[in-house]
Amino acid sequence: MALVYCVEDDTNIRDLTVYALRNQGYEALPCNDGAELYNALAEQIPDLILLDIMLPGEDGLTILRKLRERERYRDIRILLITAKTTEYDVIAGLDSGADDYLRKPFGVMEMLARVRALLRRSEASERGERVLACGDLELDADRRRVQVDGETVQLTAREFDLLHYLLLNRDIVLTREQLLDRVWDLAGDIETRTVDMHIKSLRKKLAAAGSLIHTVRGVGYRLGEEE
Repeated sequence: MALVYCVEDDTNIRDLTVYALRNQGYEALPCNDGAELYNALAEQIPDLILLDIMLPGEDGLTILRKLRERERYRDIRILLITAKTTEYDVIAGLDSGADDYLRKPFGVMEMLARVRALLRRSEASERGERVLACGDLELDADRRRVQVDGETVQLTAREFDLLHYLLLNRDIVLTREQLLDRVWDLAGDIETRTVDMHIKSLRKKLAAAGSLIHTVRGVGYRLGEEE
C-alpha cells in the first residue's frame, strides 16, 4: 500500500483529498504545514507527497527545495499543487525539484490520475537499453544518472523519465499526447502544456546539451543531432 502525505492548509481541500486517496486504497496522511510534514518524515518516508505552494509559515517551494537538498528525501515523488497560473511559477516549481504539478481548482479524478501515474513510474523497472547517449549527453538507466560532457546533472524523477523516453526514441518526432501517455501515463487531453513546462526545465538543466531536444512546431519534440 503506497503512503501519501497531503500537505495542505485548506481543511476542506485536505480532507477531500485524503478521503479520495484512502478510498482508492492508499494510506494517506494529512499535514497542515511544513512543521507537521517534517515530523511525519522523521517517522516514515512516503512514496509520494502532495505539496501545496501557499502554506502558513514556510511556503511549498521552500519546503520542496529543502527536501531535494537532503539525500534521504531526494527520491520521494512530489506533486506540487498551486493556485498560481503563470509559466514562471510552474517553472520555479519544476526547477526546485517537483515531479509534476496540479493547478487549483482541480478535479478529484485528475488528482488521482496524476497520483497513480507518479506511483507507477516509481515502481516500474526501466525497459530497453540501460545506457543511452547522444552527443555529450549520457543516461544510465540502472544508476538513474545523467551526465553532460562527463558532469552529472541533477534531474527530478519526472525529468529523468522524460529524457529517458526521448533517448529511447532518438530522432523520432513524439507528440505531446504520446509523451503524456508514455511518461505521465495520462490521457492526451489532460494539460498537454505540462509537457512544454517540463521540456523547458529539462533544457535549462542540460545546458548546452539541451539543444539536442528540438521543438517540432505544431507536433511535439524530437531528441537528436541536427539534421
